[in-house]
Amino acid sequence: VALGYSVATPTLISILQSCKTEKVLEWTPDFFSKEQGDAIIQLVDIILPKTDTPSASEVQVHLFIDRFMDQVMEKEQQDFSKMVMDAFFNKGVTDSGSEALVDVSSENLESSLAEALRFSPEQEEKYQEEIEAYHMAIMEGKTASLSDGAACHAFATNLRGMTIWGYKGSEYIGEEVLAYLPVPGQYIGCGDLQELSGGKAWSL
Repeated sequence: VALGYSVATPTLISILQSCKTEKVLEWTPDFFSKEQGDAIIQLVDIILPKTDTPSASEVQVHLFIDRFMDQVMEKEQQDFSKMVMDAFFNKGVTDSGSEALVDVSSENLESSLAEALRFSPEQEEKYQEEIEAYHMAIMEGKTASLSDGAACHAFATNLRGMTIWGYKGSEYIGEEVLAYLPVPGQYIGCGDLQELSGGKAWSL
């Protein structure tokens, strides 16, 4: 709702493929600053940490998010993303008592993320109305602003959604974790999930 992005499939596939070979230590962000990129790596791993499956950064989710924002989003969406990201990181710096984003610890980032994702249905509805009003004002050429709460909510929910999306779309997760059948066979509309895929969601 906040970003309203749509995906051109060939572009998305090329982004996913380009993320497979680049290593974290060699990464220079295209959309984020270096400091923001380092924080994004920490945040995606807070959302999807390493367990018996790789963490989000291990399958290059941070690269996917950075390149999606840089190569796919329209200018208005990029501007909105930068605004809510700045609000989230500025609040994180202030709340942690740090002087700069680079000084904010993973624990403080996790606390900021948890706070931004902790909301009641009534609060979420209020935030969405505020975000929609903001977009409407921008479309009409008016000056608009968001409260820190709505901006942090928009950033956190969008980041969480894109992290899960990029994770499930990665090659390793698609082929090694989810149920993978590159050449589909018979379609069974009402089969038992345990029998068909061992209870796993399909990657395709």
